[in-house]
Amino acid sequence: MERSLDTQRAEYARRRLVAMPLAGTIAWVVVAVAGAVLGTFGAAMALFAATGSIVYLGIALSKLTGENFTDKTRPKNAFDALFMHTVAMSLGVYAIAIPFFMADPTSLPLTVGILTGLMWVPLSWVIGHPVGLWHAGVRTAGVLAAWLAFPDHRFVAVPLVIVAVYVVTLLVLERRWRALQGAGQPHPAAASATASAA
Repeated sequence: MERSLDTQRAEYARRRLVAMPLAGTIAWVVVAVAGAVLGTFGAAMALFAATGSIVYLGIALSKLTGENFTDKTRPKNAFDALFMHTVAMSLGVYAIAIPFFMADPTSLPLTVGILTGLMWVPLSWVIGHPVGLWHAGVRTAGVLAAWLAFPDHRFVAVPLVIVAVYVVTLLVLERRWRALQGAGQPHPAAASATASAA
C-alpha cells in the first residue's frame, strides 16, 4: 500500500538529520583553514572542492550517524527526492557564483555561503521546526556582515560564521532528535499528519 505524503513527511520528520550539516561543517572548516594558509586563488579552489564534496561526505557520514542514505531496505520517501532537488538547486548557484568570482575572487564566500544556505528553508517546513529558517536567516545576515567587515580576510571570516551557525544547528537538531526518541512521541509534523489522516 502506498503511503500518503503526510505519512512520508511524518517519517522524514522523525529522522536525526545531522549527517549533511556535519558534512557542511567539516567542508567549511576546510575552507577557513585554506583561507588562512593559501592565497586567494588557492582558497577559492579549496572552496569549490570542499563545498562540492558535501553531499558525498554526508553520504559517508550517514553510515556513522545511523541515517545511512544508501540503505536500500528503507521505504522510499518523497521528501528524500525533495532534498535532492534542493541539492540540485544549490549546485545551480555556481552559475551565479562563478561570473562574480571572475570579476572579484573574494565574492565567492559571499555568494556560495548565502545561496547554498537557502536550502535550509524548505527543511523547516518539512520537519515542522524553525531550525532551518533560523539557519538560513542567521547565516545570510552573518555571512554578509563578515564579508563587509573583513574585506582582507573574507575566505576566513565568512567560513567561520558558517561553521558557527552549523554548530548551533547541529546541537538543535540533535537535541530535537533525542527528545523525539526519549518521548516516544511523533514530532509535531508527524502529529499533524496523523491528525489530518484521521
